[in-house]
Amino acid sequence: MPDDAMIEAPTKTDVEALIKGKFGSKAVFRQTTKKNSKADNEGRRLYIDTDRDTLYELCQYVHDRLNFEHIISVTGVDWVDHMQTVYHITNYLTGMVVEITTDIPNDDPHVRSVSDIWEGANWHEREAYELFGIIFDNHPKLERLLTPKSYEFYPFRKSYKLRGQPDE
Repeated sequence: MPDDAMIEAPTKTDVEALIKGKFGSKAVFRQTTKKNSKADNEGRRLYIDTDRDTLYELCQYVHDRLNFEHIISVTGVDWVDHMQTVYHITNYLTGMVVEITTDIPNDDPHVRSVSDIWEGANWHEREAYELFGIIFDNHPKLERLLTPKSYEFYPFRKSYKLRGQPDE
């Protein structure tokens, strides 16, 4: 089988070995913090941390080579000192889900869009932009979904204060 051929139903071991072989220390596998997770025990969940410069290539790889054809969600997290994007991606044949996270600095909240890999990421990225202010570069239509275009704030950021809320 050629090195770039798709593996339709890779095992957890296959996924780990191939990603480690291709990306080395740029894709760090971690254990879940959840105790007694049945899905983890069955070998159906993988957790990967990567940097934003590697994210797009890693996503392209798991889609094209490892047959993770469905993106379940893309969301943001505000950790106060930095932002983070979280991607949940599924391989239908194995039922395996890979979670890929990448940290983004608050003063440069840019990451490349994956909506050209999975069209389903389009609205998820727009929502993360609207709520957290994460900018998905190369997105085909990055604009707010529900809040007015004139809003200059992002309601899910921890720095956002509701009207009448006292400063801490």
